[in-house]
Amino acid sequence: MFKLGLIINPLAGVGGSVALKGSDGADTARQALEMGAVPRAGERALLALDALKGLDLRCYTYPGEMGQLAAEQAGFEPIVLGQIEPGHTSAEDTQNAVRDLVDAQVDLILFAGGDGTARDLHGVVPETIPVLGIPAGVKIHSGVYAITPRAAGEVVAMLIRGELVSLREQEVRDIDEKAFREGSVRARYYGELLVPEEGRFVQRTKSGGKEVEELVLEDIAADLVETMEDGICYVMGSGTTVQAVMEELGLPNTLLGVDLVRDGELIGSDLSAAELLELTEGQECRVVVTIIGGQGHIIGRGNQQLSRELLQRVGRDNLVVVATKTKLKELDGRPLVVDSGDPEFDQQWSGLIRVITGYRDAVLYPVEG
Repeated sequence: MFKLGLIINPLAGVGGSVALKGSDGADTARQALEMGAVPRAGERALLALDALKGLDLRCYTYPGEMGQLAAEQAGFEPIVLGQIEPGHTSAEDTQNAVRDLVDAQVDLILFAGGDGTARDLHGVVPETIPVLGIPAGVKIHSGVYAITPRAAGEVVAMLIRGELVSLREQEVRDIDEKAFREGSVRARYYGELLVPEEGRFVQRTKSGGKEVEELVLEDIAADLVETMEDGICYVMGSGTTVQAVMEELGLPNTLLGVDLVRDGELIGSDLSAAELLELTEGQECRVVVTIIGGQGHIIGRGNQQLSRELLQRVGRDNLVVVATKTKLKELDGRPLVVDSGDPEFDQQWSGLIRVITGYRDAVLYPVEG
């Protein structure tokens, strides 16, 4: 079941209708309310949530106007976390909500707000957690927002249905409201957040609208090799996609076996489960796997050397999945499969996972035990 985190900044956008050019800060928001402004962020969130009705999801949110009311109005039975003082929410409440949602292991954080809200999220959300903004603020300069509230809901719905949705790092920007009120636009870059976008099957390496496998494998390999870190052991699983990564590294590869790489060097070749445990003892590790075409297995078929003991040591966040979009499309929406032989372990590894599908190109895809 998809675990959706929902955060609403109830004061987002209140300064717009009364010409305050923004809503950042408690004083500005209070002034806007005193001038007769009516908060609309909850209504904007409802437009997004409407696109999610009837889908298999569990909603986690914060009390009252920070998400609970909108979720219940949309027909969900949300799991409510944390505490707030109704009518007096702040940036600190938003950041507390993010931390609690991350602890609840949500698959994505959907938030309603403006650029100030995006800044609040950027300060605390881990780089591995995707977020998507429902535009509700006066200023929307950041690239983390959907073009409309309904569009935000549609992208999340695609994720829940298992459709291909790309992941992109998008900029968080905000302007100086004081300067803006004086007629000057000064946008400042604060960083980036991981954001889902509507998936497009046609990508850069294409021919007649279809992937050229050799070129795509080169792109996947280049992306992964570029992000490999010194001092970390990389357990390289079997298959042609992982083989392309080894070729990019200039190392020999065991096509149907498992190899171990560290700092660009081959540490072990065609290793057994016991050898992998011994060689990675006390080491920071990542496990690189691909999918079995047409079947979707990533663990438990063709790579039994990746024992539960090794995977538990490494952790799900350090599982790196690589595959072409063509292979994912061939699954016809079926999830990737973890089949370790331990149903409880398999269930713990279920959920959405990032799949590298090209150079700086990735999608979120569901995994089931």
